[in-house]
Amino acid sequence: MFDFYVYSFCALYFASAFFPSGDTTTQLLQTAGVFAVGFLMRPIGGWLFGYIADKHGRRTSMLISVCMMCCGSFVIACLPTYSVIGHWAPALLLLARLFQGLSVGGEYGTSATYMSEVAVEGKRGFYASFQYVTLIGGQLLALLVLVILQQWLSAEELKTWGWRIPFALGGLLAIVALYLRRSLH
Repeated sequence: MFDFYVYSFCALYFASAFFPSGDTTTQLLQTAGVFAVGFLMRPIGGWLFGYIADKHGRRTSMLISVCMMCCGSFVIACLPTYSVIGHWAPALLLLARLFQGLSVGGEYGTSATYMSEVAVEGKRGFYASFQYVTLIGGQLLALLVLVILQQWLSAEELKTWGWRIPFALGGLLAIVALYLRRSLH
């Protein structure tokens, strides 16, 4: 969820980079529309990754979902703006959000099931609760990263290039998660 929250928190800074026509409100509404698509993809991701987990195992499903999130974050971090590639910029932003939405949808159900399955006797609820803890932890970490960037960078620097930093960080965190998940049983 770190990447989902980074998108929503940083939208103020990058909306004009991908949707330059219109006023600020229109740009933010278009950016919010792309954000919403990620949420619409979550149930599809839950279904898709549930199927993958049943056919190929939870580990495989969780590895694919974190790879998709990593790719989506890196794409957004490196994506050229509207001034460089025109209408391809918002289209590619939308595609990256589609991948992230599928990823989060797949991650949620698969990780809850996995945590319940590996829990020791009598501790399934406790183990499964860590999924919600990490969800809120991702939100707090995204907010912390943005607050730190707001302290170090000017508003103009954040709008020009600084908004890319949290997405790159999200991609790096996904690589760490990918490394850790390789050892799941």
